[in-house]
Amino acid sequence: MTLALELREVSKRYPGVLALDRVSFDLRFGEIHALVGENGAGKSTLVKVAVAMIPEIAVVYQELSLVPEFSIAENIFLGREPRRFGIIDRDAMIAGARRVLDQLQIDLDPHTITNTLGIGQQHLVEIAKALARDATILVLDEPTAALTDAEAGVLFGILERLRASGVAIAYISHKLGEVLRIADRITVLRDGRAISTDDASALDAPTLITRMVGRAVSELFPVEDRRPRLSEVIFEARNVNGISLNVRRGEVLGIAGLVGAGRSDLLMAMFGADPERTSGEFFVEGKRVTINSPADAIAAGIAFVTEDRKRYGVLLDQTVNMNLTLASLRRFANRDDEIAASQRAVDELRIKTTSLFTIAGTLSGGNQQKVVLAKWLLTNPKVLLLDEPTRGIDVGAKQEIYQQIRRLASEGMAIVLVSSELPEVLGLSDRVIVIHKGRVAAEFARADATAENVMAAATGQVTA
Repeated sequence: MTLALELREVSKRYPGVLALDRVSFDLRFGEIHALVGENGAGKSTLVKVAVAMIPEIAVVYQELSLVPEFSIAENIFLGREPRRFGIIDRDAMIAGARRVLDQLQIDLDPHTITNTLGIGQQHLVEIAKALARDATILVLDEPTAALTDAEAGVLFGILERLRASGVAIAYISHKLGEVLRIADRITVLRDGRAISTDDASALDAPTLITRMVGRAVSELFPVEDRRPRLSEVIFEARNVNGISLNVRRGEVLGIAGLVGAGRSDLLMAMFGADPERTSGEFFVEGKRVTINSPADAIAAGIAFVTEDRKRYGVLLDQTVNMNLTLASLRRFANRDDEIAASQRAVDELRIKTTSLFTIAGTLSGGNQQKVVLAKWLLTNPKVLLLDEPTRGIDVGAKQEIYQQIRRLASEGMAIVLVSSELPEVLGLSDRVIVIHKGRVAAEFARADATAENVMAAATGQVTA
């Protein structure tokens, strides 16, 4: 196949960091070439170098760039609107958008306002926007991070048709299963270096993981004595919008369910961050507490790691130190105490940063997530609510966060875990509650929480 892109011996240095170290990479027309590696391995930097060299490359980033109030057609042609006598030709714009959507077999009306679409449909519009420029090289950065399995399946179908039409596709993802399914070739980056490039058919997930992290990862979840422990209930929620639950000292309570089942809404309500909550009583260590705001929850000893770290978890333009101590400043007698606490948190969670005064937005996604977790741990919580704690981070960082979760539980913290990744829920939880359409459909002890049982409850085939 003809080369669409070739980079040879590319190096890139930022202050204090060698981001790329003599990396070579090529991309052929009519193929999907996947780039995998831990956060900070150099994937995004390599894409930036490629875009700077070849401006006609179309990139679809994980963070969408659509204007929510505009129609699909207006977004597809944003900045390139067809004009007639100097005036935007809306008929031509609608017709052009429809042609692109039809080419991709995307069943959407070009007149539809973008903010009425689901996140999966918005990703498809981003791809249509890129291809409307007649791009023959397409880069996708974590395209399925926020998609359901059904939406991801639609995307894969589109990518297969684009490949068949000769488009060259570079595909960045942490989801190794989908990489192995969709890619023709896979390049592994680690610490700014290209470790290997192979046909996907010659690889498997364990091999990729070993190359990505530089060590064998035979057991992703911590191995420990997981016999049931009888201990007191630390946190209880009663009739929170129709759901009741409790979690004991040293227990990880997993909450499973399909996207839209109400899992994240439940955690928001328990943290006092859901203004639409209509009911609910809360008890911490047997004492009733009032939780009408996040401040109430923090005062009661409850911490919440949100699923959207960039909007609600990290101040991207502030230092690591400010982010770490933001929720616990009143605990520190002076600046020295604050700095010492931040350094202990960085050391304990192995946050990779050049200093406490590095801007948090320059850290990798996995290290940003560790900063969010460390921030809440500095409040000394009794209850830790985790909503999608490993979304968008690589397998090495995931393993480290899994170890921290089990360590915190072993030290007596009560943890409530929401995750869309079923292996994560099953691998970490002592007990699993399954939510279906805003109600508890089933509850399983660890021994009974099989993938089959949980999915049956999540899809409404089993009711509590």
